[in-house]
Amino acid sequence: MTDFKLSASLEEHDDDIRGVAFPHPKLVLSASRDATVRAWKLLKQKPPQYDCSISSHGSSFINAIAYVPPIKGFPDGLIVSGGKDTIIEVREPGREPDQNAEALLLGHAHNSIRIFSPTGKFLRTVKGSSDVVRALCRVSPGHASGAEFASAGNDGIIRLWKLDGTQVGKLSGHESFIYSLTSLPSGELISSGEDRTLRIWNGDECVQTITHPALSVWGVAACSENGDIVSGASDKKVRVFSRVKERQAAPEVIRAFEDSVKSSSIPKQQVGDVQKEKLPGPGFLHQKSGTKEGQVIMVKEDDGSVGAYQWSEGAQSWMSVGTVVDGVGSSGKKTDYLGKDYDYVFDVDIEDGKPPLKLPYSLSQNPYEAATKFIQDNELPVTYLDQVANFITTNTQGATLGQSSQDPATSDPLGTESRYRPGESASNAPTPPLPSARPKILPQTTYLSIKTANLRTIRKKIEELNEQLSREGEGNAALVDPQLLALERMMEPLEQSLTGSAGAKVDKRLTDGVRLVAEILSTWPAGQLLPALDLLRLLAAATSSLATYRSRDGITFLDVLVESKVFEDPDRPNNIMLSVRTFSNLFETPEGRDFADEEFDTIHTLVEGSTDTSNRNLTIAVTTLYVNYAILLTSSSHSSQQRAIARSKMVMDHLVQIVQNTTDSEAIYRGLVAVGTLLGRNGKELQQAAKSSDNLQKALDKAEQRLKEPRIKAVVGEISALLVR
Repeated sequence: MTDFKLSASLEEHDDDIRGVAFPHPKLVLSASRDATVRAWKLLKQKPPQYDCSISSHGSSFINAIAYVPPIKGFPDGLIVSGGKDTIIEVREPGREPDQNAEALLLGHAHNSIRIFSPTGKFLRTVKGSSDVVRALCRVSPGHASGAEFASAGNDGIIRLWKLDGTQVGKLSGHESFIYSLTSLPSGELISSGEDRTLRIWNGDECVQTITHPALSVWGVAACSENGDIVSGASDKKVRVFSRVKERQAAPEVIRAFEDSVKSSSIPKQQVGDVQKEKLPGPGFLHQKSGTKEGQVIMVKEDDGSVGAYQWSEGAQSWMSVGTVVDGVGSSGKKTDYLGKDYDYVFDVDIEDGKPPLKLPYSLSQNPYEAATKFIQDNELPVTYLDQVANFITTNTQGATLGQSSQDPATSDPLGTESRYRPGESASNAPTPPLPSARPKILPQTTYLSIKTANLRTIRKKIEELNEQLSREGEGNAALVDPQLLALERMMEPLEQSLTGSAGAKVDKRLTDGVRLVAEILSTWPAGQLLPALDLLRLLAAATSSLATYRSRDGITFLDVLVESKVFEDPDRPNNIMLSVRTFSNLFETPEGRDFADEEFDTIHTLVEGSTDTSNRNLTIAVTTLYVNYAILLTSSSHSSQQRAIARSKMVMDHLVQIVQNTTDSEAIYRGLVAVGTLLGRNGKELQQAAKSSDNLQKALDKAEQRLKEPRIKAVVGEISALLVR
């Protein structure tokens, strides 16, 4: 599904916009601290233009607004608003502000959620959280969680509930208070809060984050008829957003909004104590991808300022969202766990069917010590140590906030890389005992795959592109009803494959899906192939039908990829990346491994000729593929030992180039694991070839010097031991 973009920015209020409503496509309502309720009527769709009128003028802040649809006696519905004076005013939209309201009600306040029957009878109280509950909304029927309503508040968590008071899920992502919730006709949830963001949630995943050039986004509402949304923020502006291009603002207006976000100032109090000298430089933005939609990091800009950047899953890049400055604003907050304040308390899933374990962490801690304590407290295997420590550093990378005021020489053994360095103590306090030996990394024996996906989004995108082809007169390329039905039917087995045992059997729905994707790749324009390629890499892991696919002319899926010229289009690196992920996922099935073996020369030529080490996702896909080839080429079942050694040398040469040229730690680690697996299991001939050239040793030295991670040091040590045999 496409992203929301700005449709209109409405400016008439004199103070914060505290509440908004979106009754129908031609009417937006807003309530403000300037003591007014305003009605915005749509006059023109393209570009969007609105006429503003004052519906109500009170004596103090107006903080909430709602709309009652037309009922008998009130054909235009009713506007309901309330504020600081605890009076709830009910009036018709067309009534002048100096005229009497239809009704005045006495308001109330409470920290719990109260549920009433349609007749007004009190049924029960639900304790929403340990803090103030600020927002409620109905959840559309069919939500993946089975929830019937959602709540949110000061704890920054959206909680999903049944009407009987049972909590069935929660959504985490906001960095501070959540002020408003609503649901879209699509079933998605929308939230907004103190962290300057409006967030769109599909199931349990945040799929888009819209940062505002304001301190707070107080209110959000959705139009039930067209799915557009409206927000109200502390910068006195009402903004309408739409997914439909025809209802979006002109490109220059959208750019102006994005530029205002980039140039906005973020008070230091809102992010905590930023230690500028410990922040990474702008180069970090090109070396590391974000871990989730909306993740925010801070970097030290070339001019010495501190810039905030937010990860966009849709754009697969970091987007500037402002500059951190000294100033008065909303303060950041700690999270309480067992009576102590932490910067983070992560949920860690160790075993299916059991509740997650809590991993508390403060940015002033050594990640390795926090991981060790977590393992000891929960009696987990010490083999989890590096994994947990890397999880902490990955999810807190980019800034060191809230550092204690101790002497840096004793309080921060991590240096500027925020990584654990063996042999350095964190403080004078006793350190928990560390494991005496790490488990061996080499050789890798388990094939790797890349299968994370949002199938609903992929399907919707294909359907949208198909409609576009039909509108543009590309009738021959557009899918017809039986093909669209095949697309729908393949979703269920694909979803099952993401959580179950992939490739266990042939499913006709997936076989039909393979034929459908091959058809799309053969007929659609290059700029519209991305979602089909995403399906292709999932099919590679889910079914053997992709590896065994042959058209009537004997064409394989690999032939289709070559003919589509995906690998000849460097301007679309994501198309290449998904194709390489497809090759990696082939190793999930025996038939796929046989196909990868038979087509090694073609696959290797395609990959070697298109690797861009500046593209992190592509480089990780390539090194993942080579890990799998390393396992296959060193397996006892390989058909030809001599051919395996020749191919191993080809893979080794390319891996050495990648390790030398890339800066991404994950790509380097996977590349080194592939190298070590090849050296360890293909005998003396390959080791001798490696020794005769100093390229490998240079790559090992460079990796160890550049990256201080324990896992890099460990795998380099194991490879070095193989070379001195």
